[in-house]
Amino acid sequence: MALDQSFVGRSYPPTRPYEVGREKIREFAEAVGDSAPAYTDAEAARALGHPDVIAPPTFVFAITFRAARQVTEDPQLGLDYDRVVHGDQKFVYTRPVRAGDRLTVSTTIEAIKSMAGNEILDVRGDVHDESGELVVTAFTKLVARGAEETSSTSQAGGE
Repeated sequence: MALDQSFVGRSYPPTRPYEVGREKIREFAEAVGDSAPAYTDAEAARALGHPDVIAPPTFVFAITFRAARQVTEDPQLGLDYDRVVHGDQKFVYTRPVRAGDRLTVSTTIEAIKSMAGNEILDVRGDVHDESGELVVTAFTKLVARGAEETSSTSQAGGE
């Protein structure tokens, strides 16, 4: 079933604030194998001009992907999430995410395209801090694989 094109441009309400903690940043940096001192050492971050430790660039993925559930779980859109694969991800930063940030995400459907029997859904997540400053915009591409074709011929025994 094709996705409803009238959803292009639809925005969803901001998420509840997510408080970025030093420990979450450290855990994430360790998980992705990034040992940059600015991710774990406040003094190293300050030496680079930041008020506290900063997060690796992909840290916001978990926050923005969680916010995108407003889109993927919207029953009116008609998306079969069982058929969805993550197609692409891009982040455009205004400034780094910092420990102590309280971030909200507003999600918008940027585009819906059909290609080779698949539905391509482009979702933008605008991440703002408590003061309303845009911190980062995440662009996520989701691909809803088309239904598998069934064979019209049966395989009778003895072939």
